[in-house]
Amino acid sequence: MYSPVPPDLAGSHACGARAALRPAARPSHTGCAGADDARALAGRITADERTAIDTLAREELGIDPTELGGSAWEAAVTSFVLFAIGAAIPVVPFALLSGARAIGLSLLLSACALFALGAGITLLTGRGVLFSGSRQLLIGLCAAALTFGVGRLIGVSLGG
Repeated sequence: MYSPVPPDLAGSHACGARAALRPAARPSHTGCAGADDARALAGRITADERTAIDTLAREELGIDPTELGGSAWEAAVTSFVLFAIGAAIPVVPFALLSGARAIGLSLLLSACALFALGAGITLLTGRGVLFSGSRQLLIGLCAAALTFGVGRLIGVSLGG
């Protein structure tokens, strides 16, 4: 496993890195490195940009950079596909129907998709399904209402 701390200072990593990375930190009496050791460790860590970023990610954010995985291309393709699906949901009814029926079905499908998205987010956040789904639905409906209002103000209409 990669450790961003230089081997000669590894023993003071757990305490010294935190003290060195926080200027306002005071040395504690828990057996951690003193102020001079903390400054030395900070100098060694920040001497290399990668080491500094890895250490900050681990110590301040609790993230192990080696476990992140993924790639920029994978993120870009996933983002494009999900955006395209999300954009198609409210438009599909207009390809099949017209008028008030298309608008009603578009609102219904959009509301269901927004709630499902919010409910799915609970897998990452641990919040309740009803809370997250309702919150996402409310945010999406507010955005739709704002968009409709701006369109109405500038004179755009669906029916021609």
